[in-house]
Amino acid sequence: MPKTAMIRARVEPRLKKSAETVLRRVGLTPTEAVRLFYRQVTLHGGLPFAVRIPNAKIRKAMSDALKGADLTEWSDVAALRSARW
Repeated sequence: MPKTAMIRARVEPRLKKSAETVLRRVGLTPTEAVRLFYRQVTLHGGLPFAVRIPNAKIRKAMSDALKGADLTEWSDVAALRSARW
């Protein structure tokens, strides 16, 4: 079937640039990524990922991480894996 339908969306320039950088790294064009997203929406019968409002604990952790507060650094992956939570 010919591809003749158009989709237009406005996004922030920084978001567009960041997303397109990631897409290039995985070998996708923006058009291919949108087509893939639409295909997944169709196959899942909804969004292909969970959309949730973070609870207070998660919001605090996200805020702390953005501020660089309460972060733990690991020397390597082995040290992280052996950590006791």
